[in-house]
Amino acid sequence: MSLEIRLEHIKRDIPLVSPTEALARCRTGAVLIDVREAEEIALGTPEAARALGRGYLEMRIGDEVPDTGQPVLLLCAATTRSLLAAADLRQLGYRNVAVVEGGFNRWKNEGLPYILPEAADADARQRYARQIILPELGPAGQALLGKARVVLVGAGGLGSPAALYLAAAGVGTLGLIDHDRVERSNLHRQVVHRDDRVGMDKTESARLTLEALNPTVRIRRHTLRLDAGNVEAVLADYDLVVDGSDNFATRYLVSDACQRLGLPNVYGAVQGFEGQVSVFPAGGQPCYRCLFAEPPPPELAPSCSEAGVLGVVPGIIGLLQALEVIKLITGIGEPLIGRLLLFDARRSSLRQVLLHADPECRYCAPGREFPGYADDPHFCHS
Repeated sequence: MSLEIRLEHIKRDIPLVSPTEALARCRTGAVLIDVREAEEIALGTPEAARALGRGYLEMRIGDEVPDTGQPVLLLCAATTRSLLAAADLRQLGYRNVAVVEGGFNRWKNEGLPYILPEAADADARQRYARQIILPELGPAGQALLGKARVVLVGAGGLGSPAALYLAAAGVGTLGLIDHDRVERSNLHRQVVHRDDRVGMDKTESARLTLEALNPTVRIRRHTLRLDAGNVEAVLADYDLVVDGSDNFATRYLVSDACQRLGLPNVYGAVQGFEGQVSVFPAGGQPCYRCLFAEPPPPELAPSCSEAGVLGVVPGIIGLLQALEVIKLITGIGEPLIGRLLLFDARRSSLRQVLLHADPECRYCAPGREFPGYADDPHFCHS
C-alpha cells in the first residue's frame, strides 16, 4: 500500500481539527503532543504542547498520557507524521485521538501562541540531540545547563567522573579546585587524567581532557588549597558545589561555606567498596553537620591512600553526584535532599537512609548566627 493510500485510509478514522479548535480543546483538558524532531522544535512549539518526538512516541506516551481515554491531539510540521502517529496510538488503545491539520506551520501562521526556545547553534543541537529530545529536558532544560556554573571540590576520584559527565551534558562553566599533581597511583580511579600527565597539576590535566571532550564548556582552574580565608571568594562565583573532597576538614569547610553563601552542596564520599551520596539544600536543612556533627577520630576515618578504594566505586558515586547536579539545575525528578544514598559494591546494592535536620545545628538551624569557620591545616582533595 502506498503512503498516499494509507493516509487516505487513516483520515477516514482520525479526525482533523484546526489549530484554533486544538487550542480550545487544550484549555478543556486535551493533551497536545508535538511529534516533530528536536531540530524543528528548536524553531518554536505551541506553548501548550508536550514535545515527544515521533521516534519515541510509542515508548513515552504511557508516561505522558496514562489514561487511554483522555483526548490527545497530535501536531507535526504539516499533517503527515501526525496522521501516522495517530494510527499507531489507536493501535495502542487510545480512543480519542485527533490531528492538528496543517501542523505547526499553520498554527504559527494563524498567530496562535507558541514559545521559541533559546537559540542553540548547530553544534549544540547535534551534540545534545539525544538529551534535548527528552520531553522532561527539552531545549529549555538544555539552556539551563548551558547557563549553569558548577564548581567541583577535587579533581580526583569523585571529581573526575562528575566533571566528565557534566561537561558532556553541556554545563556551561565548570570550576576545578585542587592543589595536587597527578600521580600514577591516581589513575585507576581518577579517569580524567592520563599516564603522560603524571606530575602535571590536576586542574590543568582535567582541563585538557574536558576541553577535548566538549570545547564549548568553559573550564576555570583553581589550583589551590581551600581554607577559611579563601573558600567564600572561590565558591561565590558559582551556582552549585560538588564536594568530592577526601577528608572531614574540607567537607565541613565546604558545607559551612555553602550554608553561608546559600549554595546547594552535592556531597559524595567513598572508602573501600562503599560510597554515599546526598544533597544538602541551598541555605536550608539538613546540612552536612546534621549528618556528622563532629568528625570521627582520624584512626576511624582513614583516607583512600590509607584504606584503599576499588577504582569503580568513586566512578559510580561521582556519576550519581553528576546526576544530582543535572536534576538540581533542570528541576527534573527528586533530588536526594533529606536522603543519604548508600552503595555497597560487594553486593551491588543501594539503600536509602532518611536524614533529619538537627534543630540545634549551629550552621543550618533557623535563626542561628553564622559561627565562623573552624580552620584546619589538614585539607586535601581526593
